[in-house]
Amino acid sequence: MSATKRRPHPVDEVLPPGRLAVYGFQHVLAFYAGAVIVPILLAGAIGLSERDLIHLINADLFTCGIASIIQSVGFWKVGVRLPLLQGVTFTAVSPMIAIGLAAGGGTQGLLTIYGSVIVAGLATFFVAPYFSRLIRFFPPVVTGSVITIIGIALLPVAAADAVGGADHPAPTDPRNLAYALGTLAVIVLMQRMFRGFLATVAVLVGLVLGTAVAWLLGDATFSAVGDSSWFGVTTPFYFGWPQFSAAAIVSMVVVMLITAVETTGDVFATGEIVDRRVGREDVARALRADGLSTTIGGVLNSFPYTCFAENVGLVRLTRVKSRYVVAAAGVFMIVLGLLPKAGAIVAGIPHPVLGGAALAMFATVAVVGIQTLSRVDFNDHRNVVIVASSLGLAVFVTVEPDVAQAVPEWAQIILGSGITIGSLTAIVLNLVFHHLGRHEGPAVAGAPGAGSVRLEQVNAMSRAEFVATFGRLFQGADAVVGRAWERRPFADTANLRAAFQEALFAAPPEEQRAVMAAYPDLGGVVCDDPDTEDSERDQASAGLTRLDDDRRAELAELVGAYRERFGIPLILCVRDAAGRDTVLRDGHRRLENSATQEHAAALIEIAKIANHRFSDLVADANPIHTARARAFGRDR
Repeated sequence: MSATKRRPHPVDEVLPPGRLAVYGFQHVLAFYAGAVIVPILLAGAIGLSERDLIHLINADLFTCGIASIIQSVGFWKVGVRLPLLQGVTFTAVSPMIAIGLAAGGGTQGLLTIYGSVIVAGLATFFVAPYFSRLIRFFPPVVTGSVITIIGIALLPVAAADAVGGADHPAPTDPRNLAYALGTLAVIVLMQRMFRGFLATVAVLVGLVLGTAVAWLLGDATFSAVGDSSWFGVTTPFYFGWPQFSAAAIVSMVVVMLITAVETTGDVFATGEIVDRRVGREDVARALRADGLSTTIGGVLNSFPYTCFAENVGLVRLTRVKSRYVVAAAGVFMIVLGLLPKAGAIVAGIPHPVLGGAALAMFATVAVVGIQTLSRVDFNDHRNVVIVASSLGLAVFVTVEPDVAQAVPEWAQIILGSGITIGSLTAIVLNLVFHHLGRHEGPAVAGAPGAGSVRLEQVNAMSRAEFVATFGRLFQGADAVVGRAWERRPFADTANLRAAFQEALFAAPPEEQRAVMAAYPDLGGVVCDDPDTEDSERDQASAGLTRLDDDRRAELAELVGAYRERFGIPLILCVRDAAGRDTVLRDGHRRLENSATQEHAAALIEIAKIANHRFSDLVADANPIHTARARAFGRDR
């Protein structure tokens, strides 16, 4: 008997060498600009020579490759084994510049930077398992916020490239706009017109075509290739032995703790994309890889490393989940770090072309965060405050980066990055609202400052109060709502919502028919009946209250035929319908069903309607007061 070989998870799939090479090189092209920006910024700020800068770029690429292989392939308890590239963290730029200048600038400042980098890397490596135990403090409301913030905060980087690069911006140059939008258009068209392999190399094709057009028009030059040597290798402590300063070390350790939050967000984002559960040990492995790579970086003349967000969007866009693609990209980066001429070729890609591709990738990171946030219970206003505050501060600092100059130097590490301030805000507010002090339970109904009704209050309601508050979910069907009340206590709002659904579907058939009979005919709402107010709003959202005479006659004929055939009104969740035509088409199709099938279909539509009304109700102000007033006629 032959045993069937289990197919590996897509993350662990080893692709054919040709595909590995193409996909890996695509990652390198998309990653290259972000990989070299930190040494370029640092060298200019602390006064390094051009020769020193070239060595820093080679060392950075070489160490990026090693770090990416460690993170994606892994060994022992090091490396998360997901398709994540490693790159120098942008969070470290401002602190490193401050450290270098305080030490006198030039190579002397660089040696002090390397001393702090080595120690901070070791500290990160050893603190990783303890940091990972804090995973419970990173629910979807935090991770979704962080991932969304990462995508939004990276968009200005793409925008700067799209207009010619941060060093030589020319936003009014129509050629820059043409290159950026043209590259983006190629990527979109490739995704629309092709499937399979061709669709997955869309970014690569966009970059190659954009560069080729720019070269033909004289806007891309590769003169640096001739000026570069064929071979160059970075050696340990090339600039001299590192110098150690207590203040510099403390500053860099703080940076690494902050980047640990960014790494955690990137790991969760990639886990969402590749459909692999991320747990405590996975975060510890990723942080150990960060720490080890950072220490290696300090030895090999590079800087602090973290999981790079640029790569996350590309993984989602291409849908290629294999971690060995990232390992292949690591090999390419090592080669580029050894061959300055090869690196110069990649460096010849014009900034606007890179910016066009980056717009697609970075925005895709934000979409992953939005998807994660879709799992958050926004009926709980605490979560609204967490997401709104973190996003608001992140965008504020991203749009106005000079605001960091308004605070002391020690605080500039936090205010110097939208990703950092936004991530920390999400984490701190989650602690304040969900873990510290008296736990009141989530808000079930109401709005901030408008008499919210919390879950423990719902659990303490009498049957009459409960029915008065939630009876509108089922067109005033008190029996169904009363059955839901009997399922108390409710653990959370999701449990409360489920109780209504279960009460509906578990009701006797005659009770279900009575609920169906309470719904008004489509297009025939009686506006002065308080029980039909919700139905009127529902139907207005689908345009059924604004039909012309012909459409109104067609709808009236449809609902009449349906009621004659099944004895109940035609019930449709019109909020889920694409428009009036969809409502009419679905109604005619359901006329062909059996009575038993239509009974079940009507219940499903009622459940959908109730779900929407539940979401409306929890956003209303003080629904107990509103319901009671409506019941006794005081809201007229």
